[in-house]
Amino acid sequence: MTFWTRTAGVAALLLAATGCTAETTGAAGPQEPAAAGGAALTAVDSLTVKGRAPKTGYDRDKFGTAWADTDSNGCDTRDDILKRDLKEVTFSDGDCSVRSGTLDPDPYTDTDVTFIRGGRSEVDIDHLVALSDAWQKGAGKWDASKRIALANDPLNLLAVDAGRNRSKGDGDTATWLPPHKAYRCTYVARQVAVKKKYELWVTDAEKAAMKKVLATCPGQKLPTGGTPTRAPSRFHAD
Repeated sequence: MTFWTRTAGVAALLLAATGCTAETTGAAGPQEPAAAGGAALTAVDSLTVKGRAPKTGYDRDKFGTAWADTDSNGCDTRDDILKRDLKEVTFSDGDCSVRSGTLDPDPYTDTDVTFIRGGRSEVDIDHLVALSDAWQKGAGKWDASKRIALANDPLNLLAVDAGRNRSKGDGDTATWLPPHKAYRCTYVARQVAVKKKYELWVTDAEKAAMKKVLATCPGQKLPTGGTPTRAPSRFHAD
């Protein structure tokens, strides 16, 4: 038996024991980051709990130019996420500018959503931890380097149905969850991972909501990976 065969067998047993499902794989790679950071439910207790700070001073521009190429791969962050999460991807030019593809399925609604560049998009890139929420829970005190990193970190980004993303607004776990209930454990685990990675705090209500969801899937792993928590110096002045 090879190493990879043994690994696949162990993974199958783990999925059966926890009741969690494996994430889908698109044409350009896995939809979700690697989940190897221990139990997400346990990680919730490592998050600092504080009250929500005022939104005073928040501006999207404080998180840098939208979709900056912080990983220096020659493609902007939006196209990177579209390539990662869509299936049947086609390009307008080279292998950066995504022209079309399909969310099959959209994680928030469990329906297929078509992306076609130009016009009114049916697909958005969601910041799982909304930037304005982050601002009120620690990011308002950060320098530009860390804010730009958060805004472009693949760990915090997901291609989703545009309508559901816009209904979410800047909601946290206490105020908004995906209507597709089977995805909620994965969604909340991603939020926990981002808040832990960037040392953002949570409110009492948010922590309680996270634990309530993750208690239904105690074997849910904490995702890891993404880009560094500091953007390259060329993207900021301070």
